[in-house]
Amino acid sequence: MAQPFSLQPLLEIMQTRTDEATRKLGQLIAAEQSQRSRLQMLEQYREEYAQRMRQATAEGITRLVLHNYQDFLGRIDEAIEQQRIAVRNSEDSTKAGQEQWKSQNKQLKAIDTLSQRHDARERYRESKQDQKLQDEFSTRKYGTADPQDQ
Repeated sequence: MAQPFSLQPLLEIMQTRTDEATRKLGQLIAAEQSQRSRLQMLEQYREEYAQRMRQATAEGITRLVLHNYQDFLGRIDEAIEQQRIAVRNSEDSTKAGQEQWKSQNKQLKAIDTLSQRHDARERYRESKQDQKLQDEFSTRKYGTADPQDQ
């Protein structure tokens, strides 16, 4: 009978941890993509608003209206800079998540390799045992007697 893999509980824990690291990495990647989309949207909005300001300036506007345009563009620029910081933070979190996933996956593979080696040894041991039993059975069935016994 095959001996159970003594590290099976550890293998299962490592699998659970790797699955969790994979799930978390997926969330981090999605969050990074969301942050990038927000940044792109802000940059696009800023460009459209700057274009409206250029068009209005070409048509002639008062100083107050120009000041309002510039003030609002300044606030958009601040929001863009804050969003760039959020994107960088998100990128850092994603990189950390990738490293965590790699580490968990490496540990899982190490334990899994031990499990596979254990299984191979057990199959080899069982096949040797089966062969021995078959040899004994064949010896008894065909009655090959030792010539010294006669």
